[in-house]
Amino acid sequence: MKSPKEIALEKRLAGMFEEGSSPWQLSVLLAEDQEIQEIQDYANNVAIKRLGFNDHGPVHMRQVSINAMRMLDILHKKGIKTSLEEEEAGSYDDSTCGVLLSCFLHDFGMSIGRQDHEIMSAMLAEPVIRRVLAEIKGLTQKERTIIRCLAMEGIVGHMATRKIHSLEAGLVLIADGCDMEKGRARIPLAISSEESHYGDIHKYSANSIEKVTIEEGQKRPIRITVHMSSEVGCFQVEEVLMPKINMSPAKGYLELVAIVAGGPERHYL
Repeated sequence: MKSPKEIALEKRLAGMFEEGSSPWQLSVLLAEDQEIQEIQDYANNVAIKRLGFNDHGPVHMRQVSINAMRMLDILHKKGIKTSLEEEEAGSYDDSTCGVLLSCFLHDFGMSIGRQDHEIMSAMLAEPVIRRVLAEIKGLTQKERTIIRCLAMEGIVGHMATRKIHSLEAGLVLIADGCDMEKGRARIPLAISSEESHYGDIHKYSANSIEKVTIEEGQKRPIRITVHMSSEVGCFQVEEVLMPKINMSPAKGYLELVAIVAGGPERHYL
């Protein structure tokens, strides 16, 4: 059974697209697919109960998808082309589908373990991507191939351990790093240290993050604002989000601001 949070995020995600478009079709297919749900659920079991990390399951992957779609939409409205558009290799909808697949499936590999999980994610996701894309009406074989390759780049690149080159994959990196609000750490914090194999500063720093907003920027197209209750939240910004941004081809389009307990803004970008 899906949680109310998962269902709400799915509705929000589908509402970001024009009904009937390929991204809308894809969002519905991803939400309804039983295999995807089962892998996401098990990945969360491994992440939280076995390894003691924070949420890496269905809620996280849906939230990352929404984060990426928000950034992609802002860039599109400001006339900034995706890599597929710039290279005349595909359309904006193709780019959207590739990013959505990456975000929705990027942590599949956590069902195996943490080390190199981005590679494991790609291995598990590839047949699922082929199957889901085959169900979308109106896509040519060429479009399916390009979308699949783009999605794979986003998945293997989301940990900032490998050089990526497309704007689309760069947004996946950042969208993942932006999911650090305290709700993501709530379940691991409830597990005692005796039950958890590994201590993880992520769950404590994430618990101080009150809210992350993604909106239009003032000097650059996208502004990411991190509101936190204490300084420990700076770990998430400096050690998790910033390395991802620094590896992202989308870095030049971002403003990054942190605010601690209503204090002055701390500008990182």
